[in-house]
Amino acid sequence: MITISTRRRTAALAVPLLLGAALTGCADKHLDYLTDYSDHRPLRVTGYPSTDSLEAVQKVAWRLADGNVDGLAALNTEGGDARPAARAWIKEYGKAAARDEVTADFYDEGSVRQAVALHFTGPDRTQQVMVRIGPHDTWGIVLVNPEPKDVKKSGPAPTTG
Repeated sequence: MITISTRRRTAALAVPLLLGAALTGCADKHLDYLTDYSDHRPLRVTGYPSTDSLEAVQKVAWRLADGNVDGLAALNTEGGDARPAARAWIKEYGKAAARDEVTADFYDEGSVRQAVALHFTGPDRTQQVMVRIGPHDTWGIVLVNPEPKDVKKSGPAPTTG
């Protein structure tokens, strides 16, 4: 008669449970991303973002649109309390992100960091940002107080007369 020790039986049951828990954690993050993606206006993109820099910028636009101070502050890569800067960003761009299109122009290559210009069509403003790898190898934004730049409107063509 073959007997299986209690230790082996416990190990045999624990391995599938641990793997299942790990896969559930990955699935939850992916499901959260898909839910965010389907709940928000599309982000217009120019340039060549990496997968990670694009996801970080999408999350910035989504948190702005939702008015989610804590969610935006959590994307900060610099440490410290980013909630005051997040509140300022939401005050400056939140309504525009929720109501109108946001375009992200990605510059350079994005393997570890990437400069991005966010264009908000409602107030016709542009904000330069830096997305990069932060703690725990997750991508986020260098979140400082916003410095919006008004987009210049082109006037009528000069006349010669």
